[in-house]
Amino acid sequence: MKTAYERVKEARSVERPTGQDFITGLFKGFIELHGDRRFSDDTAMLGGLAKWKGQAVTVLTTEKGKDTKERIYRNFGAPNPEGYRKALRLMKQAEKFGRPVICFVDTSGAYCGIGAEERGQGQAIAENLMEMMTLRTPILTILIGEGGSGGALALGVADEVWILENAVYSVISPEGCASILWKDAAKADEAAKSLHLTAEDVKELHVAEKVIPEYDGNFNAILEELRGQIEQWMNKVTSCTIEELLEKRYARFRAIGSEYVKEIVSSQEDDR
Repeated sequence: MKTAYERVKEARSVERPTGQDFITGLFKGFIELHGDRRFSDDTAMLGGLAKWKGQAVTVLTTEKGKDTKERIYRNFGAPNPEGYRKALRLMKQAEKFGRPVICFVDTSGAYCGIGAEERGQGQAIAENLMEMMTLRTPILTILIGEGGSGGALALGVADEVWILENAVYSVISPEGCASILWKDAAKADEAAKSLHLTAEDVKELHVAEKVIPEYDGNFNAILEELRGQIEQWMNKVTSCTIEELLEKRYARFRAIGSEYVKEIVSSQEDDR
């Protein structure tokens, strides 16, 4: 069985399919839409319209790229504020026209450059969190690689969150955590274990609903699994009213970690 840090390395692998691969593999007729209507188009955030079994959907992904040239063009999958504002613009458009939103996440985190901070990186992420909580259309988020910090969470406020078997979801990278806690990035292996960032950990903590098997890297098998799961999800959410959907979404996030907190409180009371 792989260690937590081995899972992190797997999630970062350059051989791993990117968000664009999932979009072209799962949907038909993808049309990319550009720009946040405020500053520019962010190439680290890819989004647009597509068809799912004849139904129009909005799809979004943080895109890392494959080779060096493309990774530089995509800013290594680290969006600027305009990327998150573009994503929110497309989600609000989806809400207006009643299209489900499906997000794919693979990012080490939001870009932390000076320009990004000057243009309101934190506010852009916060606005996404706030707006997605009350967005009046179904939202599904699938973690396909790295799910790092607020950069991942900005697409993570969904009715359901799924995670691939070797993907990770964490508030900070293991190296960053080790540098802060032990002043030694070499302890990343220990930090990864402590962060509970693996797919199994995330599901156990009720941060994600499903772990999607990777079939030893067989991408076609992964796509086939996702097709079946997405179809079931579509049938489920379209049978709910918008009010029921929003109530369930709110309740979902209120319940995250609640059982873990109860265990800690119970343990403290026992110690007394």
